[in-house]
Amino acid sequence: MSEIKNTKAQVRLPIIIALAISAGIWVGATFAEPKSDRNDLKAAIYKLQEIITYINRDYVDSVNTNELVEFGIEKMLEKLDPHSSYIPAKDAALARSQLDGNFDGIGVEFGIIRDTIYVVAPLTGGPSEKLGIQSGDQIISVDGKTVAGTGITNRDVFDLLRGPSGSTVNVGIKRKSQRDLLSFDIVRDKIPQYSVNASYMINDEIGYIKVTRFAATTYEEFKKSVTELREQGMKKLVLDLQSNPGGYMGAAINMADEILGSNAVIVSQEGKTSRFNQKAYAVRQGIFEDGSVIVLINEGSASASEIVAGAIQDNDRGLIVGRRSFGKGLVQMPIDLSDGAELRLTIARYYTPSGRSIQKPYGEEDDYSLDWIKRFEHGEFFSADSVKFNDSLRYETVSGRAVYGGGGIMPDFFVPLDTTMSSAYVNRLFNSDSAREFVLDYLDKNKKKFEGMSFEDYYSKYQVSDAMLQELIKVGEKNKVKFDEKDYKKSKDYLKVLVKANMGRNLFDDNAYYKVINDINEIYLQAIKLFDEAEKLAFAGKASQQE
Repeated sequence: MSEIKNTKAQVRLPIIIALAISAGIWVGATFAEPKSDRNDLKAAIYKLQEIITYINRDYVDSVNTNELVEFGIEKMLEKLDPHSSYIPAKDAALARSQLDGNFDGIGVEFGIIRDTIYVVAPLTGGPSEKLGIQSGDQIISVDGKTVAGTGITNRDVFDLLRGPSGSTVNVGIKRKSQRDLLSFDIVRDKIPQYSVNASYMINDEIGYIKVTRFAATTYEEFKKSVTELREQGMKKLVLDLQSNPGGYMGAAINMADEILGSNAVIVSQEGKTSRFNQKAYAVRQGIFEDGSVIVLINEGSASASEIVAGAIQDNDRGLIVGRRSFGKGLVQMPIDLSDGAELRLTIARYYTPSGRSIQKPYGEEDDYSLDWIKRFEHGEFFSADSVKFNDSLRYETVSGRAVYGGGGIMPDFFVPLDTTMSSAYVNRLFNSDSAREFVLDYLDKNKKKFEGMSFEDYYSKYQVSDAMLQELIKVGEKNKVKFDEKDYKKSKDYLKVLVKANMGRNLFDDNAYYKVINDINEIYLQAIKLFDEAEKLAFAGKASQQE
């Protein structure tokens, strides 16, 4: 009798099928109405245990039961909706830290360039900055173990450099000005992560705030920024939520409460059971209830960003400018599991003040992951007329303007995507970290040129030269980014702005980056011309609420 050797896929197939069947039954039973037959739940759980027992005891090959169970859980959640998810214990702490507002570590922004960890910048006030670690330093070893040239990943770096506050890690650093490795014993500490990445005055009246996500500290950061800008004379606010993927719903509600008048509805949510039904109102005297507001959104603005934009729009408090947002109107509840893993389960849908759900369609007939591609191909990024809404999903703002549910927030003023400057070649330069490598190297070699230079002089006078771009091209070729002359000519001016913005971030701060890059941000440039419209809209909205 000949021997039959199973492939890994063949080995897993019957297990996956069995788990999928039993898991599906388990989901249906577990999340049924409270009055459903509890015997169904018991039977489903027993069947799941029974199948796993048979697999573990009798299956022809050795299997990792825990790995199979985790795989089954992930597949089971995929059957529910696109946003319910399971995070294994080994990844849960890292996932939570992205929204907690701080983490324990050494305090550096890093990048991996040609299989080596580069310090992009030491974080202000962190332990690395205090020890004198510099931008451009290469981390060669951690606790005596070589990490350069080992195929290291971002996850590996987190595992090596993050750890409890007060613990010590030794790093061996190669610095271009030094022949030998430098050794640093770094005592880890709490490292703040900021979600308000920029806050500055555009002119004497208009302030700008960029929020990149909604984390535990976002609300306090936002209040601080508004207060400081008001002290500088801000009467009009540009709130930039472009490409903000969301985060904590509470942070979004609190932010909106500082802008909306008393008793205005911010958002509501409805679940299968009444314990998940809530409605949030503006309850406090906000710090920016009277000034004009324009909110910037695009196709990457999701979830909590859409809560803020929807609340501003439906209450006619300000103008929404940009392109249709992502369309995530499902609420996830984080549930800590006994082994340290985390389940993020969708427990409700949220609704804007007018009553619209902005969750875009999902299911077997709707490929959720291809939605952006479909939007692009249908011309939606270039023309507002390409966006079709169902009349049955028509709602009204407080002053009677039509708004629509069924898939994202449609802006009041549409700005098409500008593709005239960007190119695949420029994307490759940045995706390969060639641009970052060039910037770090250039600044290291030209420190004296920037000593004592103010940002105002840098912004208004400094220019990225053609010679600098030629050096960048060489760095790209070294990193196997093939030069594309056609794309280069098309994107040359755009590339100069990108390089200048990234240099500004390293020389000054995130404000410098956004001040430079916003000079070519069409949504931003259009928005600052529209405050007369925003004021008219807010006046109409206030009048309607007082009637």
